[in-house]
Amino acid sequence: MEFFRIKRDIPFMSWGKYTTTISLVTFLVSVFFLVSKGLNLGVDFTGGTVMEVGYTQPADINRIRSTLAKLGMVDASVQNFGTSRDVLIRLPLKPEMSSAQLSEKVIAALRQDGPSAEIRRVEFVGPQVGKELVENGALALLIVSLGIIAYLALRFEWKFGVSGIIANLHDVVIILGFFAFFQWEFSLTVLAAILAILGYSVNESVVIFDRIRENFRKMRKASVAQVIDNAITRTMSRTIITHGSTQMVVISMLIFGGEALHYFALALTIGILFGIYSSVLVASPLLMLLGVSRQDIVKPEKKEEVEAVP
Repeated sequence: MEFFRIKRDIPFMSWGKYTTTISLVTFLVSVFFLVSKGLNLGVDFTGGTVMEVGYTQPADINRIRSTLAKLGMVDASVQNFGTSRDVLIRLPLKPEMSSAQLSEKVIAALRQDGPSAEIRRVEFVGPQVGKELVENGALALLIVSLGIIAYLALRFEWKFGVSGIIANLHDVVIILGFFAFFQWEFSLTVLAAILAILGYSVNESVVIFDRIRENFRKMRKASVAQVIDNAITRTMSRTIITHGSTQMVVISMLIFGGEALHYFALALTIGILFGIYSSVLVASPLLMLLGVSRQDIVKPEKKEEVEAVP
């Protein structure tokens, strides 16, 4: 389906040096903020107290946050859990008091504001559990990245695998850079969004790579730059429709999803935008830098057939 038919090929590869430079600078800036400021890890990773509080009527989330802020717990996470009458509260570690003391202090303040508040569940997430989650999350990213390299290398050629994974890791580091710079809370849901972006971004790269491979067989007299430009231009309609539809859904989650989905949707929004950019203006120029050629795509026996055709 082509709603946006582009007659002339857009010279994306002529901008390759500029886009690669911009990407490198953005990547290094993101790494700098990750090293200098670090991620604002949520309770899932650092440890803390998780409370489930029930009400007889729909809970006022903003009022609960204000009550906790008066206790000096401005970094507490409050969200609906299950129904509008159930609330999940995540409290960071407080070295000066135990989990039981902390939960009693919180529920006492909530009952003063709303007598119907009732504790349903209290759980303590220790630092050791948080450390294991960090390690498992990093391991998940590594396994996904290696799987993407293997898939692209087997389906196409190793140069495609290298350029594809560099472009995908570029997206991941930039998302992490945003979270480090603005000190947004990094939780398990954000990690899930990053893993989703890895798969989403590689899908766009595969579509373009597949068209590049097809063009190498069809456009026998064209240069590598012309082959890649044509591949990106011919898939542009699909890119606009697919990413536009996905982005509308994600932005809807960002605006109407509430606090529970806010950072998840925010990570997806950033990832989708940079996923389009990296597939077109990072992965493709990298292919040229790696020296991809028709010989990498067309097998020797097929090359003889191509040369035989006038």
